Amino acid sequence: MKTYHAVFLSPIGLIQLRGCDLALTGVFMEEHRHLPALPVESVEDRAPFREAWRQMEEYFAGVRREFSLAIDAAGSTFSMRVWQELRLIPYGATATYAEIARRIGNPRATRAVGLANGRNPISIVVPCHRVIGADGTLTGYGGGLGRKRFLLGLEAAAISPPSIRKLN
Repeated sequence: MKTYHAVFLSPIGLIQLRGCDLALTGVFMEEHRHLPALPVESVEDRAPFREAWRQMEEYFAGVRREFSLAIDAAGSTFSMRVWQELRLIPYGATATYAEIARRIGNPRATRAVGLANGRNPISIVVPCHRVIGADGTLTGYGGGLGRKRFLLGLEAAAISPPSIRKLN
């Protein structure tokens, strides 16, 4: 199976998409903390990512709230359970690491949830940016806290009603 990669410019900097003929396998930002090396056989080609990038552009425009893309994230069984749960966090909402641990039936695995969250290979599409600390603070993000803050702000702005100004 052929693997592909391409880089696109977004409001949060360069984003590298990775995939194969069947699915998206990676969404990585510049200076991503857990950026794996490109497979030697990977071919640079934007064509396989037309739909993925169209949906990403809609997301950044505040229009798209859910992605409808075939994805294939490689990870442990535990990590994949965490990533599946992340996809259930609604657009514009957040959850804590402890909440995710409880939801997957392992309430003592808060730290392990944090590690799996940090190693999510399909950022934004699998919304690891929606996970926050127990006290409501923004904690760790593979793409950096500035990008996490931007993504959460983008979602909050898209779901907030416009302010109403009084006309005098």
